[in-house]
Formats: sequence, structure tokens, C-alpha cells
Amino acid sequence: MIKASLLIMTVLTVLIAMLLSWRESRMAAARPATPAPQGRAGGRTPRRPGLIARGKASIDRWITAAAIAAILTIAVLGGLHWLRVFQQ
Repeated sequence: MIKASLLIMTVLTVLIAMLLSWRESRMAAARPATPAPQGRAGGRTPRRPGLIARGKASIDRWITAAAIAAILTIAVLGGLHWLRVFQQ
């Protein structure tokens, strides 16, 4: 049962991380573009986040996905356990 829970948790973590990544990209695309400030910046486009900021966002996404997967795994396997207990 431990192998099953680890497999379920791994698969759920990857799926949830993919969904969170998709959601972040959709939210960024739906966000209205902010007008560029006039002055020294001129008409330059806003810069992408740096390496550290992107890495932190990626780690945050994976930790969030793992936490959600752990809660779902506990709920599903706990529910299956209680169904088995009530069946006897």
C-alpha cells in the first residue's frame, strides 16, 4: 500500500504542477499589459524575471503541487480504508 501511495502522490504532483504552470501562463496572458512609463525607459518592453526569481517560482509551484497531492492522497487512501472498515 505504501508503494501505491507513493506512486499516486508522484503522479498527482506532476499533474498538479503541470496544471499550476498552465494556469500561471493563462493568467499572465489574460493580464492587461501595463503601459510603459515615459522617460528614460522609453518604449522598452518590461524585462523578464531573473534566474533566481524564475527558480523560486518553479520551486514554489512544485512545493504547492506536492502539498495538494499529499492532501489528496491522504483523503483518497483514508477514504478507501474507512470504506473497508465499514464494509466488515
